[in-house]
Amino acid sequence: MIKRKAFKCRLEPTTEQVERLRVLCGHARFVWNHGLRHCLSELEAGKKVPSAFELNKLVTQWKKKEDTVWLTEAYTDNLQQKLKDLHTAWMRCFDKSLNAEKPKFKKKGKSQDSIRFVNFNKYCQIDNRRVKLPSKLGWVKFRKSKDIQGTIKNCTISLNSGNWYISFQVEQEVNEPVHESTSAVGLDVGIAKFVTLSDGTQKKPESPYRKYEKQLAVEQRKLSHKVKFSENWKKQKVKIQKLHSKIANCRKDFLHKTSFEISNNHAMIAIEDLKVSNMSKSAKGDSENHGKNVKAKSGLNKSILDQGWFEFRRQLEYKQFWKGGILIPVPAQYTSQTCPCCNHMSKENRKTQADFVCVECGYENNADIVGALNVLERGHRLLACGE
Repeated sequence: MIKRKAFKCRLEPTTEQVERLRVLCGHARFVWNHGLRHCLSELEAGKKVPSAFELNKLVTQWKKKEDTVWLTEAYTDNLQQKLKDLHTAWMRCFDKSLNAEKPKFKKKGKSQDSIRFVNFNKYCQIDNRRVKLPSKLGWVKFRKSKDIQGTIKNCTISLNSGNWYISFQVEQEVNEPVHESTSAVGLDVGIAKFVTLSDGTQKKPESPYRKYEKQLAVEQRKLSHKVKFSENWKKQKVKIQKLHSKIANCRKDFLHKTSFEISNNHAMIAIEDLKVSNMSKSAKGDSENHGKNVKAKSGLNKSILDQGWFEFRRQLEYKQFWKGGILIPVPAQYTSQTCPCCNHMSKENRKTQADFVCVECGYENNADIVGALNVLERGHRLLACGE
């Protein structure tokens, strides 16, 4: 089987290379916005979104125009890849199962800039802790934390919180994996307990945003008191970006460690098929229909997004695939109100947030563990007979 993965490393470009990277990212950002504007005009005219090939043909036309003739100095592959990403974003938007938003215009300094170099073996080269890149960049140093294994297909350079990163996408041809474990487990995710396993194991949430929320508010208040676009304002903005980056890194680290531990110990994992985007929608309503319990719902949404339920499921999915296990999403309705002993379902079974007592047979257990047991049972049924 073909195994695809990425190795992300910190770049250490020189001052001249940083200037060139910013120019290349500016070219790519302009082409994205220009292409998006063209797509929107086509949709308004009642036409379809242009294909990736049709969008790439526009680059040649833009280079011939007087107001965009400076695009001739850009690296064509970067522009074509950015338009390819734009077409992919539209396809995700039209796929109702993904529930993705429409592509948005990219603003300088407010969106993560990135460029991609394809045909790596033809145009690029790696020499220990250096990588040779085209478009007048030359040899660029990077921090090599581990060996890059596999055939490098392309690399993506991105700017995040003032630091440059390079991500090598590789392909590895490996034998069909067979999971070392033979156990099955059901997972119940929640706010008080991030994840509860059907074997009784519970994992407390990390909640990095809640941890740094007050510090972030203080730094943002300092920013509001400074003159916009002044040097001190820019320095304070970088400080806030780094804090946001720290929060995101803490969340990713927690999710990777937790998903690795669960995936490593269980061949079959049953998980609730939660629609996180729907669950975390705002309850404010509109001018005609005002929302109810808006403050409580806002706090709940913040906790759901802070814990990263969707990303947790995504990581479990590909890690199970790599290890030869399976991940089975099951319906989440009434998992914490159904008795795993007699299958009696009632709201009265769960009188408190933590305790479950069946009114039919008297079965008692922790409510989260009951939910995980029901998720596992539904996973077995779905795997056995498709119910």
